[in-house]
Amino acid sequence: MTSPALDAALANIETVFNGCTSPGESACGVCHLPEEAVYLRTPYVRIPADLLRMYTFEVSDHFDDQAAAMRRLLPQGARALVMGEMEPLGIGFHGLAVVDWRAWPAEQSAAVEAFVLTWWQDVLAAPEPPYWIVEIFELCASVLRSVTPLLDRWHASPVADTHLVQCVDWWLEKLLADDSPFGWFLHGEEAAVPELRAWLSRHAPDRLRGQGEPHPAICAELLGLSYDERWAHPYWASAPATN
Repeated sequence: MTSPALDAALANIETVFNGCTSPGESACGVCHLPEEAVYLRTPYVRIPADLLRMYTFEVSDHFDDQAAAMRRLLPQGARALVMGEMEPLGIGFHGLAVVDWRAWPAEQSAAVEAFVLTWWQDVLAAPEPPYWIVEIFELCASVLRSVTPLLDRWHASPVADTHLVQCVDWWLEKLLADDSPFGWFLHGEEAAVPELRAWLSRHAPDRLRGQGEPHPAICAELLGLSYDERWAHPYWASAPATN
């Protein structure tokens, strides 16, 4: 069940991108049948679910105009994403993470941004999101090309803190080593990783302790130190064995 705010964001996507097409699109003649590319050139016709997902996560050089193709896919694709019909997420770049949607007309770019942020806020309040929370965070961050708006909205609550535990459990090993925990972050990753470390060191420890996670809480605090200081910290002499 979606919130009224997310329903409104989805309705706006459907209105703003209604009738969009990629008029000259032939897509990839090797990977796609000619009749499949017709959907990208034809407005209003419903796209089969498997084709919708394939085109949404397709590589850029398989399109004549990926930006136009994404505008064609968005009315149906945004709703499919919210409804959990784009599984699995973590095996490729979402088209919106590749195209420069912020350069689209203001009404279109505002609709995309509002949808991503509203969906993220819905996810944070959902005990059982449609996909793994780590993948949702990365998809939203890669589309926005920044983790800032997602972290700014990650306020403390029992459900949101449960999601935080899951993410920290996946991220910590890489972050402690000053590596990126992301697999599908195309633009802005270099800035996102230190920002995520800094945010976790400030905001995560108390919330993790509140979830009964003392070891991740201490590790999150250590993310605020330099690499050498982090690994020279006395905590490691008594830290529990980890993977």
